[in-house]
Amino acid sequence: MVTVTMTVNGRQVSKEVEDRRLLVDFLREDLELTGTHVGCDTSQCGACVVHLDGKAIKSCTILAAQADGTSITTIEGLADGAELHPLQAAFKEHHGLQCGYCTPGMIMSGVDIIRRHEGQLDEDTVRHELEGNICRCTGYHNIVKAILAAAQEMHGEVRQAAE
Repeated sequence: MVTVTMTVNGRQVSKEVEDRRLLVDFLREDLELTGTHVGCDTSQCGACVVHLDGKAIKSCTILAAQADGTSITTIEGLADGAELHPLQAAFKEHHGLQCGYCTPGMIMSGVDIIRRHEGQLDEDTVRHELEGNICRCTGYHNIVKAILAAAQEMHGEVRQAAE
């Protein structure tokens, strides 16, 4: 057993966990933050994406102990109270979700994509960047539209919006 201490969604937490405990399981089971999903157990689908120190990572690929001392943001930490994050609002407005299973990972990845590209996005870039996230319901069209719309709202510029 090891004690891990980290900041999760702005709140410091400290818990004793097994050395082999995955971060995704720590978040879901120990902290009861079930917005982060487990979709494949092989790091292929992206349903478990969270931000570790501001960067998107697949939380099924690292141990909770490896995240000791870091800052984690989950889908539950994006909204500001009742006000949705711009990308959450864009997913709602542009119908960027179907069953919703991939949505938390898509949104967390999308926020990271917008941040890294400073809003300078086009459809091809977004589609390429989302290759590590799987949605089994859609053709990604509305997901891409939502990310481009949020990028425009957050940064005021998008090179070419999806139709």
